[in-house]
Amino acid sequence: MPKPYPREFRDDVVRVARDREPGVTVEQIAKDFGVHPMTLFKWLRQADIDAGAKPGTPSGESAELCEARKRIRLLEQENEVLRRAAAYLSQAHLPGKGSTRS
Repeated sequence: MPKPYPREFRDDVVRVARDREPGVTVEQIAKDFGVHPMTLFKWLRQADIDAGAKPGTPSGESAELCEARKRIRLLEQENEVLRRAAAYLSQAHLPGKGSTRS
């Protein structure tokens, strides 16, 4: 997987694409900056979402949401381990209160 472009670079390319002269295409700008046109279209769409112009999940929330989902998965796994341990211990033949050890 290729390395992601720096945030400043993406912001600059999006700004240039937004402020382009009439007749200049997004594909030409993408070629000038050495990125794939579809990549630039995705950056433009995400910039609209981040600005609130389009519905969607903003970039910062997307990373936070991913971290939250990982944490939820971990907690669910821990709960399952505790549930199984409780079931195992409840079925184990533990010595009663009245028994004495020899």
